[in-house]
Amino acid sequence: MRRARSWLPGLLLVSPSIVAIGVFVYGMLGWNFRLAMTDQHDEVSEGEFVGLKNFVDLWDVPRWHVSVDHAVMFTVVFVLGALLLGWFLAFLMEKGIRGEGTFRAVYLFPMAVSFVATGIVWRWLMNSGTGERAVGLNRLFDVIGLPQWQWFRDPDWGMAAMAIPAIWQMSGYVMALFLAGFRGVPEELREAARVDGCTEWGVYRHVVLPLLRPVTLSALIILGHISLKVFDLIVAVSGKQIVTDVPAVFMWVAVFDAHDPAKGATIASYIVLSVAVFVIPYLVWSVRKERRS
Repeated sequence: MRRARSWLPGLLLVSPSIVAIGVFVYGMLGWNFRLAMTDQHDEVSEGEFVGLKNFVDLWDVPRWHVSVDHAVMFTVVFVLGALLLGWFLAFLMEKGIRGEGTFRAVYLFPMAVSFVATGIVWRWLMNSGTGERAVGLNRLFDVIGLPQWQWFRDPDWGMAAMAIPAIWQMSGYVMALFLAGFRGVPEELREAARVDGCTEWGVYRHVVLPLLRPVTLSALIILGHISLKVFDLIVAVSGKQIVTDVPAVFMWVAVFDAHDPAKGATIASYIVLSVAVFVIPYLVWSVRKERRS
């Protein structure tokens, strides 16, 4: 009876959140997967159960292959770029530069801006106009004599250019994660490594960097799931174009333009599964780490 009294108030306190998450997160996920397993390819019919047919047939759609390829390129460039830039900024901060508080605020400011606002600004910066019509970065390149780029309109490297605004926005957040990791390394360990003859680079290589693996994994998970479901940034920069198509944009087109709920639900299911590939191993690792500690 005493045990029940001890956990009952806490359960009552969090029960509204549990119910809301159960209905609006897991309930909606279940409804989406159910819709993806029907043949409801219009907005009026109820649709019948067809199993995994939609998941298989989607791979016969050329646009799906294009969107997946774009998502992979965007994810690789965005994740690596944000990790490297964030680590480098944290490394500079960790060295104790002057005006650290100001620089920290400047680097973190882009994270406070929505992806839509970021996309609108970078749409002007990455305008593909050339010559007298050039604006943004191409205008700057023309003035200083550098070649002008097609940016996101480039058929080969357009998605790599599309990752630049995302890197600009999220690198400050990654910097904060790595800076906390740097500051969490005990100074005694660094001094012990120096006494053993390690150079400053050796201290970072053999002491600091190994201790930053949990931070790196957390940043990788966060950036990975953001990149796989990116939508607002793409639409704000380029609109719904094939040259920058990703699964989330294709899903929007399938549901609201082509009026095909089953196809849209199938694409959404693939996005959820791809995000789960990143998140679930991290959750398993976190649970095992807590049990060991």
